[in-house]
Amino acid sequence: MTTRDSKSAAVAAARDLLCRCYDGVLATVSVDVPGYPFGSVVPYCLDQHGRPLILIASIAQHTKNIRADARVSLTVFDRGEPDLQAAGRVTVLGDARQLRDEERELALRYYRYFPQSNDYDRTHDFAFHAIAPRRIRYIGGFGAIHWFEPETMVLANPFDADAERGIVEHMNVDHAAAIRHYCAVAGTEIPEGVTPELVGCDAEGINLRLDARIARIAFEAPVTTLPAVRQALVAMAKA
Repeated sequence: MTTRDSKSAAVAAARDLLCRCYDGVLATVSVDVPGYPFGSVVPYCLDQHGRPLILIASIAQHTKNIRADARVSLTVFDRGEPDLQAAGRVTVLGDARQLRDEERELALRYYRYFPQSNDYDRTHDFAFHAIAPRRIRYIGGFGAIHWFEPETMVLANPFDADAERGIVEHMNVDHAAAIRHYCAVAGTEIPEGVTPELVGCDAEGINLRLDARIARIAFEAPVTTLPAVRQALVAMAKA
């Protein structure tokens, strides 16, 4: 494998991990112990621009830290891996910025991933923050270390909020059996009594919510148009 192919494979693996996981360790710069990093665990999903999106409470220590210094990092890894040191992990270094009111449609995706948080930002003094990446570090195992610039790694969703919501609602209402079939083909276990629901669709795959867990199923090839999504989903249903 050439160096270019190796880097492309690392980018794809890092982006898959970032799309597949749904929580991570958020590190902020402490205001109580100046200059020291402060770590906390937060759920996240990617917004339409491919940035990690978090919903945090005003009383939380990490929120107070962000208000004083927007520089953060988010480290993501697959908690199901038996050997975390040998498995992949991604660290996104960037700036956390609170979403403006006119950007609220970006939050709708988060609510599908974490429906229990619906209206937290209106009733419990929570606020959405998007992490704009500055650099991204990916470790694919022992010795497999890479740094990526955002333009190499971050991929915006080709489907806007309305188009994605249309895909999600159509599949959940009309094709629940197909969604179960996707899980079976991908080897994704469905907990007893749980109905898997589609919550996200992007160029490279779909995300499903299985009770409190999010699962990722990748497409065979990237898609960028609605007809291409339909073809990919039909092909998966026939697999």
